[in-house]
Amino acid sequence: MDATGRRAVVTGAAGGIGAALASALTERGASVLLADLDPEVARTAAALGQHHWTGDVSSADGVEALLATAREALGGIDLYFANAGITGAKGIGTEEDWDRILDVNLRAHIRAAERLVPEWTARGEGCFVATASAAGLLTQIGAAGYSVTKHAALAFAEWLSVTYGDQGVQVAVLAPMGVNTKILWGDGTKEKTGEERLSQQAVAEAGRVLEPAEVAEAVMAAVESGTFLVLPHPEVLDMYRMKGSDYDRWLRGMRRYQAKLRGTGDDTQQNTTRGDGARA
Repeated sequence: MDATGRRAVVTGAAGGIGAALASALTERGASVLLADLDPEVARTAAALGQHHWTGDVSSADGVEALLATAREALGGIDLYFANAGITGAKGIGTEEDWDRILDVNLRAHIRAAERLVPEWTARGEGCFVATASAAGLLTQIGAAGYSVTKHAALAFAEWLSVTYGDQGVQVAVLAPMGVNTKILWGDGTKEKTGEERLSQQAVAEAGRVLEPAEVAEAVMAAVESGTFLVLPHPEVLDMYRMKGSDYDRWLRGMRRYQAKLRGTGDDTQQNTTRGDGARA
């Protein structure tokens, strides 16, 4: 889909990938509504000369309010970028932790698509872009909720494409590794736990940490070409193929790499792990 003259909603748009997506859309002549729980979204939108909405997309009411605001401000919605996300709690987490991360990283996508797909299929056109992660293909060491919800977000995007792709609904899913954002480094307001630092290190050394603008350009290229899977880090595809070719070997490699990160692995283990492609 050509973004020129289109109407787009971007969630998680106060900074990072979301702000970069809004900027890339603006450069292409789209009208954009930037949405975020962070009040900074107003300043980001103003800098781009675009609209904003401050609120929480983790509830059905929040998504409903966002879409109503977007329709009023933009006159309709052609593209929806489900970009808001959180890393969640370390380890397995609690029931409350799971409810929160499922609402933000997955149900927000479902709730938006539920309300947008009927109008898009009726007119035969619309585009849904989900921000997942390489963790949705490869699994990330550390927080269970993050990897599980990113797998689920990717699966939901696949389902949308399979189910509605022949009715004019274009779907793309973003699956990067490290990106220079607060979700990787934190916002500096609190000290990271050992598990959080472990997750950060695993991502940061897996490949080059990209700038949000680089990722946004990769997403827009996919939207314009009709490509589903957006991999700003091309090496993720090699890792994914290796995982699929020998799942048990990949799991062993991930365990060795985790041990190395925790300081319990030796150099031999490190070399074997990298050979197994377990750097996700």
